[in-house]
Amino acid sequence: MTRAFVTLAAALALSAPAPTDIYRPQFHFSPAKNWTNDPNGLVYDGSEYHLFFQFNPFGDQWGHMSWGHAVSRDLTSWRELPVALAEEKGVMIFSGSAVVDSRNTSGFGKDGVAPLVAIYTGHSPGLQTQNIAYSTDRGRTWTKYAGNPVIDIRAAEFRDPMVFWHEASQRWIMVVSLATAHQVRFYSSTDLKAWVRLSEFGPAGARGVPNWECPSFFELPVANVKGESRWVLVVGVGDHAAAGGSGTQYFVGRFDGEKFVNENSSDEVLWVDRGADFYAAQTWSGVPAADGRRILLGWMANWKYAAKLPTSPWRGQMSYPRSLELEKSAEGIRLVQNPVREIERLREAPVQLKDASLVKANALLGGQAWSETLDIVAELRTEGSLDTGVELRQGPAHGTRVGYDAGKGVVYIDRRHSGALTIHPEFAARHEAPLKLRDGVLRLRILLDRCSVEVFADDGRVVLTDLIFPEPGDRGLSVYGASLTSLDVWRLKKPD
Repeated sequence: MTRAFVTLAAALALSAPAPTDIYRPQFHFSPAKNWTNDPNGLVYDGSEYHLFFQFNPFGDQWGHMSWGHAVSRDLTSWRELPVALAEEKGVMIFSGSAVVDSRNTSGFGKDGVAPLVAIYTGHSPGLQTQNIAYSTDRGRTWTKYAGNPVIDIRAAEFRDPMVFWHEASQRWIMVVSLATAHQVRFYSSTDLKAWVRLSEFGPAGARGVPNWECPSFFELPVANVKGESRWVLVVGVGDHAAAGGSGTQYFVGRFDGEKFVNENSSDEVLWVDRGADFYAAQTWSGVPAADGRRILLGWMANWKYAAKLPTSPWRGQMSYPRSLELEKSAEGIRLVQNPVREIERLREAPVQLKDASLVKANALLGGQAWSETLDIVAELRTEGSLDTGVELRQGPAHGTRVGYDAGKGVVYIDRRHSGALTIHPEFAARHEAPLKLRDGVLRLRILLDRCSVEVFADDGRVVLTDLIFPEPGDRGLSVYGASLTSLDVWRLKKPD
């Protein structure tokens, strides 16, 4: 990530808007106050999931980047801790990753305690370098390595290292962005301190983007092909028309320990999310093999308007964690994403419908007192209708639609009338993604929080994420354009 430097004096001089906790997310992480963007250092240490994040300790605009810190035992209820890695001596702490060094390859462990090691970009004007820090008290305190930086190529756009242990070669692998070259570079190390350059990948995929950043790289089994697996490279692109601004693309291929080979055409663009508000995605390291999940988290915002979001005293939040799979289809091997199962612990007061007409469904839905947070699973028949879906946070003048446009063959989130606030000229928009329905049935999973909608269509094969800022009293829910095969709606309680 890279943005113009903000001085301390300017940060402290920023006028704070009136608090707007009506938009405070209930089951998505947001800091108690101040600015946040990219998730960083996602690691599970055996007892806690750690979420580090880009954070400004001094205000609700970008600047003075440091690593904020929160922990959770269930990926849903988060406890914010003091800043972990702070800006120091003019060097900001940009994005990166964290690992449990269980073999103590770094030598930072003591008394039999395996260290947590953070790998991050140090940013100063005109220079970005890769650095490490370590902790032996479960991430509560950190020591920056005296030998930093561990990689310095004298470059201004070289950032966001993601590090993992590669079992086949018995060494650490780093993937890091050469941002304006639209490349990632691979390095290897046996001790997290000394790094050897291996190879580069890119440019490929989306064209005409300003940068590549925040790479994440991991191997997944192909769920419907026994014995096969592929490597997935996720890369953020700062701005792209198809993504509505900030977007996140991915590549699928093979990795031999030194080089990644994309198995699709270099011109093919695969988007992780087709909404406007999912960026800088990272996955947790350290999740035990017995769990079997690769869990993804993104920043829920867009650089076009992130600084103007109508929230205070905080600005910025994370997506809800997603479990990833690969699936082979006629188009090739593709990502499938769904909310982690922990969300189901928040469900209460279910409403269920089966084989209901539009009139019957809306009569029941209209008689409910809906909360601001919902988990919706719907199957809608699309025969005879060009536009079918669910309308959320409905009121006399506003509502957000999640539906299917049969004429265009796309699933969409339409937030053009989601609220009365004017946030940015491009905020009020419809975001859509191609989708070929199976059996003429639209299958939707929708997570609704106070100011966000996450849509998992066709069992997670297509995903869209958008922020919304509805009027507080707009709580209606309805379906439009088709009859129901089934509809299950749960209100979601606030995590403990």
